[in-house]
Amino acid sequence: MWVEIICGLVIYKFVRRFFRDDEISDDETSDSTALFSVAHRLEKVYGGKAYVGLRIPDADTSSRQHIDLVLLTKGQVVVIGVKNVSGIVTVTSDGSWVCESGKHHTTQTYPDPLVEVKRQASVLESYLEQRSFPLLEENLSCKVVIPNPNFRTMHAFPSEVVTYEEWQHLKPVSPRNILSGWVKGALSCTGKEMHEFSHQKLNFILSTAPMWDRLELKSSKIVLGEFLEFRGKREDTLALKQIKRSKVDRISIQHTSILGFAPSRLQVVYSCRDYRSEGSSRSETKEVTVRSSTEVVFQLRDSTKIKKFKLSSLLSISLSA
Repeated sequence: MWVEIICGLVIYKFVRRFFRDDEISDDETSDSTALFSVAHRLEKVYGGKAYVGLRIPDADTSSRQHIDLVLLTKGQVVVIGVKNVSGIVTVTSDGSWVCESGKHHTTQTYPDPLVEVKRQASVLESYLEQRSFPLLEENLSCKVVIPNPNFRTMHAFPSEVVTYEEWQHLKPVSPRNILSGWVKGALSCTGKEMHEFSHQKLNFILSTAPMWDRLELKSSKIVLGEFLEFRGKREDTLALKQIKRSKVDRISIQHTSILGFAPSRLQVVYSCRDYRSEGSSRSETKEVTVRSSTEVVFQLRDSTKIKKFKLSSLLSISLSA
């Protein structure tokens, strides 16, 4: 009997090792999930465009300033910090947030989020000036959004901080009453409307700004970080050698199966990056076929962790220039 159990465990581990899709914990994706959830809701409410996960060059520090979210509407550029904080938050004398959570009452300290997002707005403003698009002061603002329902505090925050209680009451508004109610107080877009050409140019600048790479998983999770390389059989990595961030902006994984069995090979369709114009144009696409066991090596955002994802577990990969 013990021999059967041991053999069963060995077979289980073998099957799990070679046929299981890669998994990533909810803790590792919760912040990214919150970012895209906030972005989607703001786009739905304001009809603008939200850019997630920007990495803007900061001339003062010779590094990149990580910006959670930039919302672009007809009259406003809003730099938004998303704090997916869960627990009881107290504010210290220097403005830092101390969050206590869990049954063991563990604490984590966050530097003043509002100071951080104002710094990010300043870096973005300088970046836009470098790309020949100076912004009027009235067209640039910043907010901190707290979308986590487990957020608790006894403190009163400045109007730039949108607490969960305020966030949950955000509703789509009609064009006739776009500044009514909570919207006017929390995320009002009161800047002077931009000329259509200026709006298109700003959209182009933000869409081509450095961003985190992203993986879209079959499990409906989105992971932000930096794509490093493909790994697998030599013939597969050679076939994928043409996929470089300087040439490619999006990769789609097409899954085909016969009679419900997992495919042994996958089609990798990639779109070539188009630098020719500021308008939207149809990108050239190419495709290669590789083994489903081929892996993507990816470093998670704000982490030293390097993870490997099988192509069979992915729907798409987006690469920043």
